[in-house]
Formats: sequence, C-alpha cells, structure tokens
Amino acid sequence: MIKTDIAVIGGGPAGMCAALNAAASGADVLLLDRDSHLGGQLIKQTHMFFGSQKQHASVRGIDIPAILKKEMEQYGDKIKVMLDATVIGFYEDGILTVEKEDEYIKIKPRAIVFATGASEKFPAFPNNDLPGIYGAGAVQTLMNVYGVSPGESVFMAGAGNIGLIVSYQLIQAGVKVKGVICRSPVYGGYAVHAAKLRRMGVPIMPQHKVVYAHGKDKLERITLIKLDDNKKEIPGTEFDIETDVLCISTGLTPLGELLWQNGCEMKFVRELSGHVPVRNEEMETSIPGVFVAGDVAGIEEASSAMVEGRLAGLCCAKGLGLKHPDYNALKEDYLEQLHDLRSGPEGDPIRRGLAKIVI
Repeated sequence: MIKTDIAVIGGGPAGMCAALNAAASGADVLLLDRDSHLGGQLIKQTHMFFGSQKQHASVRGIDIPAILKKEMEQYGDKIKVMLDATVIGFYEDGILTVEKEDEYIKIKPRAIVFATGASEKFPAFPNNDLPGIYGAGAVQTLMNVYGVSPGESVFMAGAGNIGLIVSYQLIQAGVKVKGVICRSPVYGGYAVHAAKLRRMGVPIMPQHKVVYAHGKDKLERITLIKLDDNKKEIPGTEFDIETDVLCISTGLTPLGELLWQNGCEMKFVRELSGHVPVRNEEMETSIPGVFVAGDVAGIEEASSAMVEGRLAGLCCAKGLGLKHPDYNALKEDYLEQLHDLRSGPEGDPIRRGLAKIVI
C-alpha cells in the first residue's frame, strides 16, 4: 500500500498544475498518468495559446509541459510521478487501485484531485469504422507527435476550435483540406481560426452532416446532407465528396467513470458536454476531500484547465490543514482568471453550465 497526502490522477495541464500548487502548499503529491509521458493533450498542440501570460499566452502547447516539468523539479521528492499507471478503481474507503506494467497497486491518499480529462465523441453513420476515419486527437498525434501524414486529402467534420486548428495544421503539413462542416447555423470556434482557413480557400459549411462513408478497404468518399434550422435533415440535398480521410471533431465527453464508481453526485449539463460532478467554487465534489479540474469538470480550453488545476491543488492541500501562505490572494487570483477566460459571448454556454453545478 502506497500512502501520500494527495493523489493527482491525470498528468495533463490540469493535473500538473494541481500537483504544483499542492506541493507548494506543503503536501506530498503522487501524480499518476496512464501514458508514458506528462503533458496530456498538450504534447500534440503546436498552436500558440491565448489568454494572458499567467496561462502561457503566445506559447505553443507542445512547449508548456517542459515549463511545468521544470517548475515541478523545484519541489524535488514532494512530487512523485508514476507513469504508465492506469487507475482502475476508486472505492468508498478512499483507496485507489492502479495497474502498472501488469502489477496491481493500491494507493491510500488523504485527498485526491481528479484531472482525468475527456474522450472524443464519435457520431454514428454507416461505415464509420472504415480505415481513414479518425478522431481529431488521433490526427494530431500522427502529425505532431510522429510526423506521419494521415492521407492525401482530408474533410473535417466539426468546426469548433479543435476542428479549425487541426484543419490549419493539416494544411501546414501539406495535406489538402477539402472543407469543414458543422451541424449548427454558425461555427463554434474562434473567428481568427476560421479566417485562417478561409484565406487558404477552405470552405466552412454550417448546417451539414455526414450520413454515409463509402469504400471497400479504406475510405474513398463521404455523403453529406444539408440540415434545416432545427438540425433536421433536408431530403434530396445529399451530395458526395471524394476524400481518403475524414477527421471527426464533434466534441469531447468528460471522463468521470471513477467518480461515478464511488457515488460522487453527477449531473448532465449539455453546456459542459456531458455528465460532470457537482462541486463548490474550490473544485471540491460531493465527496469530501475529492476535487476535480480540467475537462472532467466540464469541457473548456486548456488555459482554463490549468487555472482550475492550480485552484484545486491549492484548495485540496488547504483541506488537509496545509494552507499556502498566500492562499487567499492566490485563490482570488485564480477565480478572477477563470472569470476572465469565461467572459464574452463565447463563454456564455460555460457560464450557464457552471450555474447548474457549482454550489
């Protein structure tokens, strides 16, 4: 049995920031991740971040893990890292069970921060399992981690920030992007990302969806259909587009299975993209001593995930009697940063969603 003050599950941006602030408060931290590296989704994000300097604005996502790792090194053994470690159970007595290299490990933390992230949504349509149909995360991994082109031409289903950014990255890699669609009347990503694509001659087509994928051994073409203002299919508007890659970027779903297992109060909030834990402003859930940060708490940008991680780590340590000397000022600053990140029209859905689950 391994014992620690705080276990942080997930070594992405939220988890790394939670570990940092928990250690800065005096806690012994065990940071676990199922991958062989820290950084989560950041390791494949080559675009520069928005926000402010506090959220690493103008720094490329792939460079942020190194910055956070260097900060972690300042705390020495206060932060222990366990990679290739998949947490498979969270029980009523607070024990976590972990599988690592065929070994079964039990961990007994005094408190926990869940920063488990999210999984990609995948729409249902005939032949959606043909080779050549990828999630946006898989395409980013191929291109930005392994330097492998997914194909000769790509059609993007999904016009949120991820879909628009990955489309531009594909063009930079020399791949022809034939178009981008979304089901809504207006694309969901930032205008600056859409403008880049339009300057490159890529059509962005709202109110369309994929209804069929064609091909024998691999994808050869797709069938699209137009949608009305209620997102209903308009009969007779089907048309085909030849492409060898269909990239799906239709959203993410919070990974909260471990929280479900232990009876954490969860609520479906459409604006936050799925079932998320009810929590207070300090990121503490209905289970005392259990905190959340990042996409598991509701789908937002990585900048918000990092700030939530800082807040959760700070408050989690305080709950153990390990109060950071600048606790009040730091907490106020993190809440203000989150308010600023969620301001404006783009933040309306997030604010509506949070109003339903923050107690």
